[in-house]
Amino acid sequence: MYVPFESLPEESRIWIYQSNRKFSDDEMTEIETALQAFLQYWAAHGTSLESSYQLKYNRFIILAVNQEVQNATGCSIDASVEFIQSLEKKYSVDLLDKMNVTFKLGEHIAHKPLIDFKKMVKDKAVTENTIVFNNLINTIEEFNDSWEVPALDSWHSRFF
Repeated sequence: MYVPFESLPEESRIWIYQSNRKFSDDEMTEIETALQAFLQYWAAHGTSLESSYQLKYNRFIILAVNQEVQNATGCSIDASVEFIQSLEKKYSVDLLDKMNVTFKLGEHIAHKPLIDFKKMVKDKAVTENTIVFNNLINTIEEFNDSWEVPALDSWHSRFF
């Protein structure tokens, strides 16, 4: 069951998928329609999941589930991954590779393989103060507090 993102409690579980390229505005409209349709019927063991999404920077898809109502289970998580894989195929993008880093360079959002990000650290092209997207967070509260943070305050700090 789709609900507005703002109505979900801060303890709600989230999953963040980052695209290796920016989506066009037309693609974003199509993705939004597909997300609403998917979430309307997303269920775990026959029980509808109170869920929502956010699209950020024409690059990130954030799925959220209110686990106070019903926990996402293995089968329901598998269904969401299949949905994300269908988007990957339709739009020829990579949304599931966790070995990529997305970060801000001024107003621009950059997306690099982890090995390239490490080289940028070594070359001082990015610093501990570079804003990175910490996609390892698990709740809306963490999303609000710790998603866009200086590299020093995220898992990226190990490279400095």
